[in-house]
Amino acid sequence: MAKQNKAYKFRIYPTAEQVLMIRKTFGCVRFIYNKMLAERKETYESLKDDKEALKKIKHPTPAKYKKEFEWLKEVDSLALANAQLNLDQAYKAFFKGNAKFPKFKSKRHKQSYTTNVVNGNIQLLDGHI
Repeated sequence: MAKQNKAYKFRIYPTAEQVLMIRKTFGCVRFIYNKMLAERKETYESLKDDKEALKKIKHPTPAKYKKEFEWLKEVDSLALANAQLNLDQAYKAFFKGNAKFPKFKSKRHKQSYTTNVVNGNIQLLDGHI
């Protein structure tokens, strides 16, 4: 049986405290994506002629950055992990020739992040999250 994912899209009306947490999460997701992209770009520039060596490189996870940047622990870790997955997908598309080299995320563009339901951390009750 194939794995099936469900997605829900909601308009939300967060409290002031929730708005602050959402904005922090946007910033941290953008920071992780850009930090990881900068490191990958540097690696790509130094090894772009050696495709095999480029494939063997192990890239750090968001957990590595949490040790260096304590404030990353304040936000949803799944959102940070999904930023890494998004970057991985962008890289794969680039190497397959389906897309251009990934670009850095900007504050000026649409802000979004993806999270996952794990152990019932997000529940839908009577049409409310």
